[in-house]
Amino acid sequence: MDERRQGDPRDRPGHEAPARDRFGHEAGVALAVLGGLLLAVVAFTTPWLELPPAPDPARDFTSAQLARAAAFDAAVSPPGHLAYGLGLLFAGLLVLTPLGARLLGRLRGPWWLRVLTGVLLLTVILQVLRWPLGVWYEIRLREWGLSTQDWAAWTGDRLKSIGVSVVLTSVMVLAVVALARRARRWWIPAAAGAFALTVTASFVYPVLFEPLFNDFRPMPDGPLRSSLLAMADRDGVPVEDVLVADASRRTTALNAYVSGFGATRRIVVYDTLLAAPRPEVELIVAHELGHAAHDDVLSGTLVGALGAAAGAVLLFALSGPASRRAGVASMADPRAAGVLLGLVTLAGVLSGPAQNLVSRHVEARADVHALDLTRAPAAFVAMQKRLATTNLSDLSPDVVEYVLHGSHPTAPERIALARAWARLNGVPQP
Repeated sequence: MDERRQGDPRDRPGHEAPARDRFGHEAGVALAVLGGLLLAVVAFTTPWLELPPAPDPARDFTSAQLARAAAFDAAVSPPGHLAYGLGLLFAGLLVLTPLGARLLGRLRGPWWLRVLTGVLLLTVILQVLRWPLGVWYEIRLREWGLSTQDWAAWTGDRLKSIGVSVVLTSVMVLAVVALARRARRWWIPAAAGAFALTVTASFVYPVLFEPLFNDFRPMPDGPLRSSLLAMADRDGVPVEDVLVADASRRTTALNAYVSGFGATRRIVVYDTLLAAPRPEVELIVAHELGHAAHDDVLSGTLVGALGAAAGAVLLFALSGPASRRAGVASMADPRAAGVLLGLVTLAGVLSGPAQNLVSRHVEARADVHALDLTRAPAAFVAMQKRLATTNLSDLSPDVVEYVLHGSHPTAPERIALARAWARLNGVPQP
C-alpha cells in the first residue's frame, strides 16, 4: 500500500486531526488536572529544607585534591557535554524536521513491525554517532583510575543498557501508535498505560534489570552486617538483608543505593565500599535507610507515573503541530515513531532541572536522617571527604552543570549540613 495513502487522515476515522478538534478541550482539562496533581504531590512529598550555604571547598580539601577534581572534570566534560548535545540535536531533528519520517518511510511490513524496527533503527543511528564519545569518556575514566573494565565488558554493559532502553521505548511508542489507530480519545488509555508502566518498571527494576549489570550477594555475616541490620531495626525500617554488588569489576567508585519498594525494596552497597572504616559505611547505609524510611522510591515512582500520564496527554495536545513538522499525517502513522522518540527525549531533558532540584532536597533529608540515626557528624564529614576524593566529584560545579546534572548536593554542601546539624544538636562541630 502506498505510504502516503496509508497516512491519509480520511482513511482512518480514529486519526488525531478530528480527535484534536473534537476532544482537545477535554485533553486540556485532563492535562490541567494531572499537572496540578503532579505539582501537589511534588510540593507535598519534597522536603523543602533550607540548606546551609556551602563553605569554601578549600576549608576541607587540600589544594592538590581541588586541583585533581578540577582536572578530572575538565577531562571528562568534553565527551560528556558533546554526547548530551548530540542527543538533544538528534531529538530536535526528529521533532522539527521530516528526517525521521524519511528514514522510517523506507521500512516495509506490518505497521507494528515498522514501528518496532523504526525505534531500533533510530536508536542504533544515535548510538553509532555517540559511540566514539563513549569510548573517549571511558578512556578518561581509565586514565584517572575510576574504571576497571576491559573493552569487552564495557561494550557488553553498554549494549545491555541500549537494549533495555530500546525495549522500554518500543513498548511506549508501539502503544501510542496502536491507540492512535483505534481510538479518538487515545490520550486516555495512553495516560493510564504510561502511569501503569512507570509503576511496574519501578517495582520490577531491582529483580529484572539490575541483575543484568551486577551480581548481588548478601553481606557476609560479621560485625558490620549485624550492626547494619540492628541499625535498620532501630530505625523501624523493615530490611530483610543488605546486598553487596560486585561493582569493583567495573569501577573503583564508592556508592550505595536503595531501589524498588514493597516486596522488591533493597539496600545495596558497592563492594568497593567495604574497605572503608565501619562508621562511614554505617553512615552511608543510614542515608539509604533514610530513603526507605521516607518511602522516597515510592514517592518518586508516583511523581514519575503522574509525569508520564501528563506527558501522554501533552503528547496528544502537541501531536498536530509535531506531526506536521515531522512530515507524518498523524500519530497513527508508523513513521510517527521518530517524532515520538524525539518528544520523549526532549521531555526528559526539559524536566531534568526540576527533577534535580527535587532530588537534591530528598538527598539532603536522607543526610539529616543519617545524622539523626548515628549522631556522628565527624564520621559523616570524613565519609563525604572519602566519597568526594575517591569518586573525583566536582567540588564547585558551575551553575549550568549544577542545574542540568546535579542530582545530589555537592560534598561541601553536605559537609556544611553536617556542621549545621551539629550546632543545632549540641554536638561538637567536625
